[in-house]
Amino acid sequence: MNPRTPSESKTTLTDLVLPSETNPLGNMFGGELLARMDRAASIAARRHSRRIVVTVSVNHVAFNKVIPLGSVVTVEASISRAFKTSMEVYIDVLLEDRQSGKRTKANEAIFTFVAVDENGHPVEVPEIQPETALEKERYAAALRRRQLSLVLAGKLKAQDAHELKAIFEQ
Repeated sequence: MNPRTPSESKTTLTDLVLPSETNPLGNMFGGELLARMDRAASIAARRHSRRIVVTVSVNHVAFNKVIPLGSVVTVEASISRAFKTSMEVYIDVLLEDRQSGKRTKANEAIFTFVAVDENGHPVEVPEIQPETALEKERYAAALRRRQLSLVLAGKLKAQDAHELKAIFEQ
């Protein structure tokens, strides 16, 4: 399997926030935003793996800014790292200013997907080859996040989490 770049699977979804998607304060429901993130991330994972993909975990979500009714919201998702059968997808949520058209980052998330065959069994995925400085930063951080998750789940001994040792032994 040939490695792929994050740009090959990058997915961008843009939509308006409608009244049925808001809470009594007139801001987008968090669950609505999570659904949009999951859709964009699953498309990115599917593009990377060229397989059926399933969401395994929502590793991190930061709701930093409210998203008001009528906002134009863009969800950008790309693979930050691919492991044997799983892929970490980094998601940026951008708000577009109504007057200037300038987009600013409002929220972010990190999801993990696994590629599966038609019977739901995990299958191997291509490696990722980061190109930009941001992609390289996210690629390196993904291994630390994965090791931390495995240690916390009891699937990896702390002394075997080599990427984490560097953080704590400074």
